[in-house]
Amino acid sequence: MTSQIAGHLLVDCLIAQGVTHAFGVPGESYLAVLDGFHAHADRIRFITNRQEGGAAFMAEAQGKLTGRPGVCFVTRGPGATNASIGLHTAFQDSTPMVLFIGDVASDARDREAFQEVDYLSFFGPSTKGMAKRVERIDDARRIPEYVARAFATAMNGRPGPVVLVLPEDMLTQTVDAQPLPRVEAVQAWSDPGALRDLRTLLLASERPLVMAGGGGWTPQSAAALQRFAENWQLPVTNAFRFQDTFDNHHALYAGDVGLGINPALAARVRESDLLIAIGPRLGESTTGGYTLIEAPVPKQKLVHIHASAEELGRVYQPTLAINATMNAAARSLEVLTAPPTLPWVEWTQACHADYLANIDPANGGITLPGTIDMPALIHTLQKHLPADAVLTNGAGNFASWLHRFYRYSGLVNGHKTQLAPTNGAMGYGVPAGIGAAILTGRTAFTIAGDGDFLMNGQELATAVQHGAKSIVLLLNNGSFGTIRMHQEREYPANVSGSALANPDFCALARAYGYAAERITHTAEFEPALQRALAAPGGSLIEVMLDVDVITTRGTLAAIRARAQSVEPPR
Repeated sequence: MTSQIAGHLLVDCLIAQGVTHAFGVPGESYLAVLDGFHAHADRIRFITNRQEGGAAFMAEAQGKLTGRPGVCFVTRGPGATNASIGLHTAFQDSTPMVLFIGDVASDARDREAFQEVDYLSFFGPSTKGMAKRVERIDDARRIPEYVARAFATAMNGRPGPVVLVLPEDMLTQTVDAQPLPRVEAVQAWSDPGALRDLRTLLLASERPLVMAGGGGWTPQSAAALQRFAENWQLPVTNAFRFQDTFDNHHALYAGDVGLGINPALAARVRESDLLIAIGPRLGESTTGGYTLIEAPVPKQKLVHIHASAEELGRVYQPTLAINATMNAAARSLEVLTAPPTLPWVEWTQACHADYLANIDPANGGITLPGTIDMPALIHTLQKHLPADAVLTNGAGNFASWLHRFYRYSGLVNGHKTQLAPTNGAMGYGVPAGIGAAILTGRTAFTIAGDGDFLMNGQELATAVQHGAKSIVLLLNNGSFGTIRMHQEREYPANVSGSALANPDFCALARAYGYAAERITHTAEFEPALQRALAAPGGSLIEVMLDVDVITTRGTLAAIRARAQSVEPPR
């Protein structure tokens, strides 16, 4: 057994877990780890980010894309707190991730040393929204144990983030230890009796509906889900921002259940007599603020299948709860025998017809102002982006155009194609797209608003430094548009804090090393996209959008008029 410093051992442990890329901002508190990355540069790459929030988002995207923990390294105090946004995203999105924090030396601990933070209090499970587990490695000999446990915890049950704190002096200790073997996620199988009960519920149903989403899906489990749906001719919806769980081109697809939901689909959810939720935790966005599915006791019969036993019955009291991971659940469901005839075939066909009508730009009954036809732009994306392209977005009304009109290729086709934050984190799309380009080499396309872009636009420099190519479609309406929409609804014509004075985005992108062009008319977009796809490096396409074009179904002017027509309370 060869002695080495602990920082090098830690990198060895990451390599043993199959990690090929780690994202972070360097800090003096983990110099020994950085030296380990240098020593093993042929097997693992450290991606130098410009801000810890961007690094954490890239690691979160890594977890979504690979199904194994994304890895992020930050320094203590400000570095860790900057990274907290990515940790919260990983928690709410059920994404496996490990955040390593270089910390103060052991002899300075608990003195409010330079940049010291109590990470258990800040990130721990008691926060109910940050990390599944927070641990500090004080003994360098136990690094393999802690790393293996972090990976297991991040993947098992409901996937999520884990924090490992690394005292600076511990990382420089000389140690004789070897990495532990690669950890694989444990599969929890459905109870056979519960599957029989599910079949009984299906046979008694007239209007069943499947809702798929959450973490833990693979191409294999997505294929099994598709076979289950085909065997039983079930309409399938995808949960909020998990739109690639089920192939949007499939004849059984009924649309996504989330913000800006198709009103016809919302009606179908309410009318359903059996809702089979496979994977999603049924959060606020997926349930329409707990109204599509009423809490705590739904009007529909609810079968809730989830990888975490703690999640079952936490918000909703299901008719049938099944604790199973997605691979195991879907493989159990695909062999569930269906009868030769099913009474809901017309219901299923109608659900799919509702979806097709919703993505037809001619349906909507509104005329949007300005010279940009957003549905046409999304249609152009569909026409030219490869089927395996990774599409990313942050948070804002701008994303609704993609969510409504783009048809995601499902995981069943071998690749994850959507990266989007269910926790509504602004600034996610740009780093996630760059991270996807670094990790996969596939086409990475990001849609961003002007406010959203400025949260993490600095990561374009990261892309250029590491040879990554992403394409950014930036919708510039000079506003925090979502907030402006809410203002017009609640306080019509009183605009406060939501207007933006923006830089020259094209000049900014060029300064980072991206190609850039600005378009003001719909016809200019297709050639601009083709140039971006053909370019050797990253590109930004800025679209000047009228602020009145605020949603896929209405304008700010219409929202304001409705609000002003309501007599204020006396």
